[in-house]
Amino acid sequence: MGDFMGATEKIKFLLIKRDMRLKDLANKLGCSSGNLSNKFRRDDFSEKELLKIAEALNCDYESVFKLRDTGEQL
Repeated sequence: MGDFMGATEKIKFLLIKRDMRLKDLANKLGCSSGNLSNKFRRDDFSEKELLKIAEALNCDYESVFKLRDTGEQL
């Protein structure tokens, strides 16, 4: 799974690996399936939401900036 994948594609991949449906994830997040489905359609997730999704899917989520000249990660 490369960096070229959007958040929605990555989450769908993880749902398959966890044998879960969108409805199951929505229940774990305390939101409606429709609301989550809309976010999937727009591929519109805040970092806070991605952290919650990762927790619900028993995953770690890391978002970093990496300086090209030094390799330093922020």
